[in-house]
Amino acid sequence: MNVALRPLAPIGRILLALIFVLAGFGKISTTAATASYMASHGIPLANVLVYGVIVIELGGGLMLMAGLYARWVAGVLFLYTLALAVIFHPYWAMPAAEAPLQHAMFFEHLSMMGGMLFVVALGAGPLSVDAFRRRDAAASEGELAHAGHQPFGRSR
Repeated sequence: MNVALRPLAPIGRILLALIFVLAGFGKISTTAATASYMASHGIPLANVLVYGVIVIELGGGLMLMAGLYARWVAGVLFLYTLALAVIFHPYWAMPAAEAPLQHAMFFEHLSMMGGMLFVVALGAGPLSVDAFRRRDAAASEGELAHAGHQPFGRSR
């Protein structure tokens, strides 16, 4: 990758994840209201699931920002955002007055899902915790091989 382009991956991850981090952080102080809103949309056990939502949004968002298990986290956030779009923004079932706003929000969620698929497909990029972990693992494996030891599961 061109060295000048290397910072674009973490900037993109931060921008993609920012909405989740802010939403998750905001829900910490509004769990009752969030659970009530979830319940009003037919979500069972909303008073329990709201804590899972906070973990997914805040924890997953921070992990994506850092590029830690980025492909897995992006996959989870993709599925989560799909569920949000379908459950909370079904513009096709809304009254005509509400449909345009819900249509826009639905397609905003689809756009975020597209970004998540890029991370699933391409990974976190060179400036990420995942990349640093791969480099450390490769260096450790190289040191072991140089010393005459074989990594687990490998034979010559």
